[in-house]
Amino acid sequence: MTFFGFRSKSKIGVDIGTSSIKVVELSKESGRFKLENYGLFELESIDEAVKVSNQALGDKPVQLTDRDLTWGVKEVLKRAKISTRETVASIPSFSTFATIITMPYLSEEDIAKSIPFEARKYIPIPLSEVTLDWSIINVAQEKAGQFPPSGGQAPGGRPPTVEIFLVAVPKEEIARYQSIMKNAGLNLRALELENSALIRALIGNDLSPVAIVNIGGRSTSILIVDGGFERVGHNYEIGGFEITKSIARSLGISLKRAEELKRSFGIKTSDNNAVREALSSLVDMMAFETKKTIHNYEDQKKTKISKVLLVGGLANMPNFADYFGEKLGMTVSLGNSLARVIVPAGAVRLQAEINSTFAIAVGLAMREV
Repeated sequence: MTFFGFRSKSKIGVDIGTSSIKVVELSKESGRFKLENYGLFELESIDEAVKVSNQALGDKPVQLTDRDLTWGVKEVLKRAKISTRETVASIPSFSTFATIITMPYLSEEDIAKSIPFEARKYIPIPLSEVTLDWSIINVAQEKAGQFPPSGGQAPGGRPPTVEIFLVAVPKEEIARYQSIMKNAGLNLRALELENSALIRALIGNDLSPVAIVNIGGRSTSILIVDGGFERVGHNYEIGGFEITKSIARSLGISLKRAEELKRSFGIKTSDNNAVREALSSLVDMMAFETKKTIHNYEDQKKTKISKVLLVGGLANMPNFADYFGEKLGMTVSLGNSLARVIVPAGAVRLQAEINSTFAIAVGLAMREV
């Protein structure tokens, strides 16, 4: 863990994952973000996770209590010597409901009144149990011509339609994360979806169609972002932990050793790389899911995805990006979450790790509150 001095005007992003807690502290001066500090805390060792998994949960992820998570947040702040308490935290995408709906556009006031009625068609739990949020992401004209004023009509007498990004978060989840942050002594300024933080950190003002593949410990998130907004979010239940287990089973070694070999040899092309043989089938499946998601969107929207960005701990595995791109038939790049952040000289050598592992936390700390 590397750390730097903190600033009183800085803010931290807290990303609680399934196997670790990531924290990034950014300050902002003259319109530029600066990396002040960061830290990572492993919630459990791989050996401990698989022991509990095999004996008690049948390979299901270990469920940590809120007390465990609160302690973990406190621990990473203490180890990294982070004093700032102004915080933006993430809510996992699998805990939320997000979709895009199309409605007639009359005025924002009318849309706001209609959202709860429309939401009932898409949200699988009672609306009384969720908090709704929405954003207008696109207005489609019926015919060529100037866009009419709010409440007006397009040429031909028909109102334009509007696309709305609709999000519903269970109130129970909101209360849970509020409690964790409060008990950790943090001043929670906002809660945000993981995917929204990723988009802010990796894409910025780029409006072209982009695919983001976020490979976590337990699953892989495949995002299609178009016009700066999430259009498709697909979770695929294979992540870095499953790949480590595959290596361990194939080579008859411990999970700890399998993790070391994965980081060292990755998917390099060589005659004696048994690690590549053990993990390639799972990576192929991951690439297939990504390719299918991209092609489905391209066919539906009659557009082309301009680029694919990789983030997550697995993204830095040797030769992974090249191999993944080969299977996709597309150019694949590592996501650069620090592209618009000033990085102190002491962190430059770790920039690749920060870019991939801390991308969500960076995006959270960038949020204006």
